[in-house]
Amino acid sequence: MEKIAQGIVKLRIWLLTLWLIAFVILGYFALDLPSLLEGDGFRTEGEYEQVQEILTDDFDRPESTILVLFESADDEKIEETLTEIENLNIAASIQSPLDAEELYKEETAYAAIQFDEESTELTEEIQDIRSITEDTSGVTLTGEPVISEDINKASQEDLKNAELIGLPFALLILLVAFGTLTASLLPLVIGGFTVIAGFGFLALAGDSISLSVFILNIAPMIGLALSIDFALLFINRYREELAKQAIDDALVTTIRTAGRSIIFSAVCVFIGLGAMSIIDVDIFLNIALGGTVVITLAVLTSLTLLPALLRLLGPRINKFRVLPAQKDTVPRWRAFAKGIMKRPVMTALVSFVILLIGVIPVSNMNVSIPTIDALPESYESRSAYETIEETFMNDTDSTVYVVAENETDWLSEEGLEAMKDKIDELSGPDIVDSIDSLYSAADVETPEELNAALQNPQTREALEPAIDQFIAGDRLLLPLNLTVADNSGEAQNLVRDLKEEQEALIGGLPAFNQEIYDEIFDKLPMVLTIIIVSTFFILMIAFRSILIPIKAILMNILGLASTFGILVWLFQGGHFGLNEADIALILPVIVFSLVFGLSMDYEVFLISRMREFYLETKDNHYSTIEGVANTSKIITSAALIMIVITGAFAFTGVVPVKQIGIGIAIAIFIDATIIRLLLVPSLMKLFGHWNWWFPFSKKK
Repeated sequence: MEKIAQGIVKLRIWLLTLWLIAFVILGYFALDLPSLLEGDGFRTEGEYEQVQEILTDDFDRPESTILVLFESADDEKIEETLTEIENLNIAASIQSPLDAEELYKEETAYAAIQFDEESTELTEEIQDIRSITEDTSGVTLTGEPVISEDINKASQEDLKNAELIGLPFALLILLVAFGTLTASLLPLVIGGFTVIAGFGFLALAGDSISLSVFILNIAPMIGLALSIDFALLFINRYREELAKQAIDDALVTTIRTAGRSIIFSAVCVFIGLGAMSIIDVDIFLNIALGGTVVITLAVLTSLTLLPALLRLLGPRINKFRVLPAQKDTVPRWRAFAKGIMKRPVMTALVSFVILLIGVIPVSNMNVSIPTIDALPESYESRSAYETIEETFMNDTDSTVYVVAENETDWLSEEGLEAMKDKIDELSGPDIVDSIDSLYSAADVETPEELNAALQNPQTREALEPAIDQFIAGDRLLLPLNLTVADNSGEAQNLVRDLKEEQEALIGGLPAFNQEIYDEIFDKLPMVLTIIIVSTFFILMIAFRSILIPIKAILMNILGLASTFGILVWLFQGGHFGLNEADIALILPVIVFSLVFGLSMDYEVFLISRMREFYLETKDNHYSTIEGVANTSKIITSAALIMIVITGAFAFTGVVPVKQIGIGIAIAIFIDATIIRLLLVPSLMKLFGHWNWWFPFSKKK
């Protein structure tokens, strides 16, 4: 590390030049990132996608559908609007409420504009249709493509709002920590470089992989918070060293010491991201990719660009003082640590009780895949879709699509008997209300009756549309109409049973939910195991201790469980003005994977200083006090920055991003206060020298 540090200092001009060139190039590509984002990322390889493809290719079902809501509109306005849309020549077909009674109720109606393209490819079409509907009162555009487009816009607005809120508070914390404007602005510059360069790399990747709209918020949230934290740690150590030695020597020492902590912290977060990527759902793969990119850049900018800028500034790092130099805070923190050490049992018990109280609501956690409720209520596409749902749809109904294949012709006598057997077999479960088929279309019950109808030229001609609807070559489509919602446990259990029992492909929204839920919950134990085991061995090697890693992991798990309980209380209970909402299915995985690594940053910084003092004195009591006294200021400042950057997303509109931001902020707050300042020193006192026991260490 010494030679690397010296090389960075020597090549500082070249490094600064390269970063400036990279910033310009990547900044240019970063501008394209929002236009490359598509969908919410809830996609996994499975039968659902296979069935969707079959429905489109073989049964001529539309690839995507835009809905046009008409409120208090007369027939003339509906016909005029749809004629204008039809004249655009962009839709595969238009289903008008004037031709379908089920789309018209009293003064409310809606039309379905159907396309052969995927929803992510309809940006221009949406703009064209909006140019017709936006100036017409009582006419609103909605549907999955429009909602996805609006979530993208909302994500961009949320990012701007979060930056406007979080960055000023981060600057204020940095001013309190450093006192000078120059030193305080540098971490923000590093954070800006990191996020913009990260967006550039992601935009380049977006040409070959599918990127979720949520990455626009989550990647900068992680990158900005971590890069500012890294820069804070680096600059703090550099200023300490600058007071004792020459500039170049101070930089070398800082890179060698603070740089090691930065790399170690990044490795801990990489473990969480790597484990998360095991779950084969696009949004987790996206966040793992985005997180890896921005964290790698945060490390590189902190260890190369920041030293180059510090060398360029030289002693001017301490110029433009806006706050008087702070008195040494170590004595105050030392007194605090001594107070904790005097009452270790009481402190530990109170801390555990507080955390356990936070855990209680976890038992009531309801997780769900974000749908229309992810979009802020202010967007017309959300209110329009909710109006269509309330007026025309039953939220307790759903449809499962069964696609079966047969070696013989489905319309032969043998095929009709096989079709009837399949229908009877699928009708068994209580939640199956009805099955659409050639039998229901012909209004017959036996294979003999249906065969007779098909042999009659007149009835055969009348049944041709139904034949095309349910039979394509050797494939038979049977839609199962259920009496339960698509996200219900009953619907998912039915899909699992059908996949085990039927020689057929199972699709529909219940299958989509089943595949996403199963992929997450089946892989979750492996994700947690990788994170916990890897963290244990890394901490064991770093601290040469068995007990400290075990305590750190258990305290982290307890802190995160308390975080999830608080989130359940906040969102499901609708407290502090928040709208009641289920916890986003992605939140527990993302928060656990990220925060488990982020919190180890503070653990490493604190325990490392304790270990330094213990190696010198072999006095556990003294080393614990001095470790807390000498690191608490910087840990508190770093945690506050992380909290304000991620917590700023509490004021955003996209619900899953809001939940993730608040979740990380709460987890870091618990970690930096109850765990680091109360539990760690009290448990260090209670376990004494056992903290430092290591079976493979050599006795001196």
